[in-house]
Amino acid sequence: MFISPMLLHKTDEPFDSEDYITELKLDGIRLIYSVDNAGKVRLYSRHKNEITSKFPELHNLNIPPGTVLDGELIVSDNNGKPDFEAVMSRFMSSKDKSTITFVAFDVIEHKGVRIAMLPLLQRKEVLAEIVPTDNSLIAKTQFIEGNGEAYFDAIKAQALEGIVLKRKDSRYEVGKRSHSWLKVVNYQYDEVNIVGYRTTGKFGLLLTFDDGRYAGIMELGVPPLARKEIYGKPVIREEKKIAFIEPVKVRVKYRNLTKAGLLRLPSFVEWV
Repeated sequence: MFISPMLLHKTDEPFDSEDYITELKLDGIRLIYSVDNAGKVRLYSRHKNEITSKFPELHNLNIPPGTVLDGELIVSDNNGKPDFEAVMSRFMSSKDKSTITFVAFDVIEHKGVRIAMLPLLQRKEVLAEIVPTDNSLIAKTQFIEGNGEAYFDAIKAQALEGIVLKRKDSRYEVGKRSHSWLKVVNYQYDEVNIVGYRTTGKFGLLLTFDDGRYAGIMELGVPPLARKEIYGKPVIREEKKIAFIEPVKVRVKYRNLTKAGLLRLPSFVEWV
């Protein structure tokens, strides 16, 4: 059975509070792991797409009937860090045999009963009963109480994606984006050049590094006034549905550099 997952709000800075736990933000694919009362396993993406057939190794994890878990699918790199490109490759291609791990961080149903109204720490106890030991196929997200600032410093030093701060007493708010769960993303920053924009279809600004290398397309965070300013620049030429302009320097934030050397999810910060 599909249950629409609880979503996070974003906050810019980590904080310390005894009312919160702190978890690593895993760089993977959100997954709802459902076992009906007859013991049949179904896997769903956050958008209600059933993806059970894509991950046959996750069908027999000894999760008891009447259970619905929320978590993240990850593929770890050689250093044990979640690798988003690798998990997407595994998701998209049946030929990719990378080891997939389901990392559970919450329980929505237990023994056929919805437990979303229980406080988070009680649901964590239930999760520990359902998944008593971690292995290469299924694990639990580890957490600490408070210490968000120190935890964030530690993940920055390891170039990980970010942290999640969750109220200890939070209920599981099905299908809602809640301020009880807050993500802090470990953004990287750089100054690059806008050298063009899409002339049709989805909005996007063409980016290059200072040495002229292609850096990616920026679709996020560009305010209306900034778009207007770019659209007002003289067009040098048009080619393949891109209008090229003289370079305009901009500061962007992004998740990480892809294996191809591109900015992942670049977002506008300010003009330089």
